[in-house]
Formats: sequence, structure tokens, C-alpha cells
Amino acid sequence: MGFGFRIAVEPVSRLIEEFGKLPGIGPKSAARLAYYVLRMPADEARALADAIIAMKDKTMYCSICQNITDADPCAICSSTERDSGIICVVKEPLDVLALERTGRHKGLYHVLHGVLSPMDGVGPGSLKIKELMERIAGSSTTEVILATNPDLEGEATAMYIQKLLSPFGLRVTRLARGLPAGSDLEYADEVTLTHALESRQAM
Repeated sequence: MGFGFRIAVEPVSRLIEEFGKLPGIGPKSAARLAYYVLRMPADEARALADAIIAMKDKTMYCSICQNITDADPCAICSSTERDSGIICVVKEPLDVLALERTGRHKGLYHVLHGVLSPMDGVGPGSLKIKELMERIAGSSTTEVILATNPDLEGEATAMYIQKLLSPFGLRVTRLARGLPAGSDLEYADEVTLTHALESRQAM
């Protein structure tokens, strides 16, 4: 009977293990999620699984800004209504969503997909910094807004990119300190982000 029980719960154990690989999900949260899915109607569970597979199959990185997209180039990069002379550099795609909610940034973006963190083995080669430099070298960019988070890694990344940009003679700005130190851009409210954009400072 014990053998049969192990077979019966193996799919649940596997799902708990997979949920546990997600950032910020501990063993208890992983178990709660797995049992929530177990109690879902079959059609809802299949819809969730289909959405995950479709996301993996149908999304890609924009060849220009490196943001997640389902068409290349993405809607922002291909828009004729954006100011192509201004590029806002962010840590991750969620930061683009946060800044877009303010409606104040009319330029383009560049997503680094992380920040420098030597302790975690994340160096310049792990980020989309090379792509940013190549993009700027062949463009009419006039300003780069460094919008990485105001924490130790974010500040270090901004300073590193600023040094790389110095030969280009561009205006390089940093979001104003309206953002709490150590906070994540994606969690900031729209008013705070709007103020940070409008009061950005030259580096």
C-alpha cells in the first residue's frame, strides 16, 4: 500500500519541487501552490499549463532593446511616436512596465537582465551591456537614463555603464533620489517614479 501511495503523490511532489525553484518561493509556499493547482478544475489547470508553454514558445528578446516581446522589434522600439534619442536603461522587463505606467517616459528602453554582482558571479558579460554599447555606437542617441535600482548593485552597475558611455559624449542621467534607497523600481508607485524621471540628475 505504501508503494501505491508513493506513486499517487509523485506528480504532486514533482510539482512542489518545480514551484520551489521559483524566486521567493520556499518549501511551504511551493506546497501551497501545488495543492492549490491540485484542487483547480481540470480545464483551469490545463489553461495555466498552456499559458506557461505558450509564453516559452512565443516570446523572445527584442533584438534592439532586449525586452521580452512576441514580435521583433518590440512595439516600443518600432513605434514612430517614441523619442529615439533617449534610452532608459533598466534592470529587468518588470521595470519597463513600471515606468510605462507613469506615462512620462517617451523615449526607448534597454533591458540589462540583471545588475553587476561579483558575489553572485554576475559580471558585465552576463548582462546586456555589450548590446547597449553597440546600439548606441550606431545611433543618434542624445541621452541615456540609468534607471537601475538605488541599491548597492544598481549603483555599481550605473557607475560602470557611465564610464563606458563617457567616450560617446552623451548626456547621462540618473533617476532622482525620490526612490527609497535599497528599493526595487518595480514596486515604486507611479507618483514616485514620475518624480524620479522628471527630476533626474546628470552623472
